[in-house]
Amino acid sequence: MFEIKNGHAANKSGHYADLAEQARGMLAGEPSLVANAANFSALVFNSLPDLNWAGFYLYDGTELVVGPFQGKPACIRIALGRGVCGTAAQTRQTQVVRDVNSFDGHIACDAASQSEIVVPLVNADGSLLGVWDVDSPSIARFDDDDRAGMEALCKVFMEAVAASR
Repeated sequence: MFEIKNGHAANKSGHYADLAEQARGMLAGEPSLVANAANFSALVFNSLPDLNWAGFYLYDGTELVVGPFQGKPACIRIALGRGVCGTAAQTRQTQVVRDVNSFDGHIACDAASQSEIVVPLVNADGSLLGVWDVDSPSIARFDDDDRAGMEALCKVFMEAVAASR
C-alpha cells in the first residue's frame, strides 16, 4: 500500500500496476460478471487509502443501476447525464472531480463523499456496460495518476468481461 503525504502518494503508479496484476489473476477464467465485479470492488476498496465507496453502476439499457460495491448503501438508479456517474456514462469520458460540491448536479448518495472518479465501461462493440465509481471523504483525493491507474484497472476488468462472452 502506498502512503499519502501532503495529498500525494509515494509510488502511486507502481501500486496501480500491482493492483492491475492482482485483478488480472483474480478475474481470469471466471465467467460471472457479478462475481468479478464484487471481487474487483473489494480489491480496490481494500487496497487504496482514503476511500469510502468503490463499485459499479451497470447500464440496463435505460439508466445506470447500482451493482456490486464496497461502502455504505448507494443510490439505486442514476439517469444518463445526471451526476458524475451519469455524465461519465453519457460522455464516455472519465470524470475526475476534485470537489463534488463544485460539480453542478452532483448526486449526494453519501454526504461524506468529497471527491470522486468515475470511469465509463465500454464494450468492444461500443455499447455501454456501465461505470466504475470511486468516492473519497477527502477533497482532491484523485488526480491524473489516479485517472491513469483506474483506467488501467478498468481495462483489465473489461478484458475479463470480453473473455467471458
